[in-house]
Amino acid sequence: MSDQLTLSAEARERAGKGASRALRREGRVPAVIYGNKKDAVSIHVEEKELYKLLMTGHFMNSVIEVTLDGSTERTLPKDVHFDPVTDRPMHVDFLRLDKNSKIDVNVPVVFVNEEASPGLKRGGVLNVVRHELELLCASDKIPGEIEIDVTGLEVGDSIHISALTLPEGSESAITDRDFTIATIVAPSALKREEGEAGGEDEVTETEVTEQHAETVMGEQGEEADKS
Repeated sequence: MSDQLTLSAEARERAGKGASRALRREGRVPAVIYGNKKDAVSIHVEEKELYKLLMTGHFMNSVIEVTLDGSTERTLPKDVHFDPVTDRPMHVDFLRLDKNSKIDVNVPVVFVNEEASPGLKRGGVLNVVRHELELLCASDKIPGEIEIDVTGLEVGDSIHISALTLPEGSESAITDRDFTIATIVAPSALKREEGEAGGEDEVTETEVTEQHAETVMGEQGEEADKS
């Protein structure tokens, strides 16, 4: 489950660029709460508190409880605008959440038990094609990450979305193909060990990178054909 974070807010009485600039000079960040068949509410939050949440590394994948005038709104951050020069947050969009609704989120993947992969132990390289999975999740059951176990995987094996057991309340947002998440590729040294003709150059990172590029290009080609 992703973390649930809290953020205090105040109502924004005036709109417009001038009012927003004045708020930023006071250390506040303009924001809006919208969705769930209710009127949008203009608010502003303390920049320091917002920055702390941004620095958690999973702000966009966390439920944010925004407190306003004594009430609390369960929200999901949908967009953060940053100043292109200073990188300060300039505006935030929060989507209201209904407990019974499903939302589209990108959830990071992490790979575990790499020491138990024969292919990796023999020198294979784990090529990650997708670092995040686009999932449809129940708003109260957003996973913080998806663990992928590589135990027993050999060189040449691929991990597809169909091989994963997603957490309860989650499903892949992409349903028209069994897309690749990662592959285990062989560096040149491992190929020679398996009996390829001698006289090849020593292992280069270029060869491994080319294999990775071919994997990614193939995945992008599949997506282009489906679009």
